[in-house]
Amino acid sequence: MSFLTRTEGAHAAAPGRRPATGRLSVAAAVAFMTLAACYMLLPVYWLLVSATKSQSDLVSTPGLLPAEWHLGDNLAALFEQQDGVFGRWLLNSLLYAGVGAAIATFLAAAAGYALAKYTFTGREALFSVILGGVLVPATALALPLFLLFAEVDATNTFWSVFLPSIVSPFGVYLSRIFAAASVPDEVVEAARMDGAGELRIFCGIALRMMSPALVTVFLFQFVVIWNNFLLPLVMLQDDTLYPVTLGLFTWQSQTSRLPELQTLTIVGALVSVVPIVLTFLMLQRYWRAGLTAGAVKS
Repeated sequence: MSFLTRTEGAHAAAPGRRPATGRLSVAAAVAFMTLAACYMLLPVYWLLVSATKSQSDLVSTPGLLPAEWHLGDNLAALFEQQDGVFGRWLLNSLLYAGVGAAIATFLAAAAGYALAKYTFTGREALFSVILGGVLVPATALALPLFLLFAEVDATNTFWSVFLPSIVSPFGVYLSRIFAAASVPDEVVEAARMDGAGELRIFCGIALRMMSPALVTVFLFQFVVIWNNFLLPLVMLQDDTLYPVTLGLFTWQSQTSRLPELQTLTIVGALVSVVPIVLTFLMLQRYWRAGLTAGAVKS
């Protein structure tokens, strides 16, 4: 009897076997995640399908069903509309988001490293203020920023949108947490003993160790600036300074008078997603490499 019991127990614990309840749980989890993915990807599918339709097909065919292919014609009309103003909007967004996110990431890294590695009076109070800045929504700052820039006659300029974009309280918070965890004090002290200055330690050692967090900060800030709408709406009147979000909004607001702008708005929205996707695809390998660097067995 004991032999049979041990044999049954061995069969029950055999590798590769999964209880029926475990298989049902996995199937339920997979089904739920599939439904959630379909729900989130449905707007993207609608955007892809609608961007390939002509204006007449857009209003006469079901939104989720494809029609005759007109994507090439729509793209040509998009970049020809108003003497190619959409290309200008796209370039503006790249400048606002790309350069702004890069500067914001560097400033956040410097501030976070200083808060993590230097002891000075008021350090925790300053960090608390920065945490408070994380909690303040960007919409609440649009009007005060407009009043500040109006005082120096800087509204309706490139700088009125660019300068607020280089400040990232969340980036400072994340950089401080990551600097404290990934930059050992022993490494910093050894570099100082070898004669390295503080700037060289930060740029040559700390930035490399903090690279996964900095990629995260850059991606977050790039998406935030790219999708920024209220601040340019408040600050800008010259349409040549518009980012792509505000430019597409102005076209959408004119569709009752110019119906052809509806198709151009949809195609423009599809094109405006491409830089975000490309940025993530280009940076994710650095993200993964940094996160898994400490897991490599020496």
